[in-house]
Amino acid sequence: MDTNISQENLNAYSESFYAAPVHAVAMNAVIANGVNASAKNYEAVRRDTPVYSVHLDQGKVTNQKQSGRCWMFAALNCMRFQVMKKLNLENFELSQNFTFFYDKLEKANYFLESILKTLDEPTDSRLIAHLLTAPVQDGGQWDMIANIVSKYGVVPKAAMPETKSSSASREMGGYLTEKLRGYACELRTAYENGAAMEGLRAKKDEMMSTVYRMLCICLGEPPKTFDFEYRDKDKHFHRDANLTPKDFYEKYVDMELSDYISLINAPTKTKPFYRSYTVAYLGNVVEGQPVKYVNLPSDELKKAAIAQLKDGEPVWFGCDVGKRSARDEGIMDLDIYKLGDLFDTTFPMTKGERLDYGQSLMTHAMVFQGVDLDEEEKPIRWRVENSWGDESGEKGFFLMTDEWFDEYNYQVVVNRKYLSEEALRAYAGEPIVLEPWDPMGSLA
Repeated sequence: MDTNISQENLNAYSESFYAAPVHAVAMNAVIANGVNASAKNYEAVRRDTPVYSVHLDQGKVTNQKQSGRCWMFAALNCMRFQVMKKLNLENFELSQNFTFFYDKLEKANYFLESILKTLDEPTDSRLIAHLLTAPVQDGGQWDMIANIVSKYGVVPKAAMPETKSSSASREMGGYLTEKLRGYACELRTAYENGAAMEGLRAKKDEMMSTVYRMLCICLGEPPKTFDFEYRDKDKHFHRDANLTPKDFYEKYVDMELSDYISLINAPTKTKPFYRSYTVAYLGNVVEGQPVKYVNLPSDELKKAAIAQLKDGEPVWFGCDVGKRSARDEGIMDLDIYKLGDLFDTTFPMTKGERLDYGQSLMTHAMVFQGVDLDEEEKPIRWRVENSWGDESGEKGFFLMTDEWFDEYNYQVVVNRKYLSEEALRAYAGEPIVLEPWDPMGSLA
């Protein structure tokens, strides 16, 4: 073939298209209904029955609405599970707005500190361009919510309810980003003009005061103390007065967050299994624990997740939710769409190749609340608590097939007691530092 597309080429393509009548049928269906609706495999829908041999009870499904806080909702859903179990509650939510406030504040500080660390980098360098891309994006990682909760605690949703800007965060995020990019420009320009680091840090403190003010205006100021009032399943009323957010966490959640470890499955040539990894310039709390993973085979992630579920505790995980999933039905199944039949082609990339070539990465965090095991204790399907409200799936709960887990699930977070000695040694080792733009640095 020549470098250009000739008329002869076009004629040959057209002839090939109409050589199989099914191509025209597919064209008509997709034009009228769209790709996924035309390719949906109702055999898979019927086959994927939401029944599980290990099934945890949870309250009503939460709703992150028009915000990118899935990672935060998923972590708080794990934590509220502990509160509900301890206090015999039918339903309960922790304030996602409270942790959102402090995550934004800490990310702004982390960004400005990153700018101060990179003052000698050219403005058009890849690193500076990366830092400026999304200084305070909504997304995050398990270690980041662990940092926020360890430093600030948590509160019930009633103590700091949702606001318009927490449930629909684009406007607030846009103005914070504009302000922080301007601050980056101001700090770098001052440095170029000879300003000393002491003076730049004084400027940063003034900047952070403005960020705090903007967050208070959008989200409200977080409570310093509050009264916790609730009624349990037996209709008994309880009140615990004058609690601080850290008091509440220690008394009612009481998860030792340092015991929870992020396991990833990234089967690429550049990331050997049984090694630990971190990502440069990825974090929120400057003095907090860094984002850190141990890379393991997929079966190791499943084994640890199943052990934790069997012990009655949910599991935070991160995946590429948009791939081969049907939102209305709440099904994640490699066969949910017959795309090969529709397009008369194949999509043969492996999981590692999809990571290397930008076709997939972690985009969303949710919670495993159950698993269906066969007679040999092998997983068949997974029960998933989402944070998109109760209109999709089984009142907001999704179903993930085990085959889908292998291809599009990238991370689970489990208590260290469920890991092998080999995995623990690997996690404890000096981590390999990944570039800031590595796909395993993606935020849910």
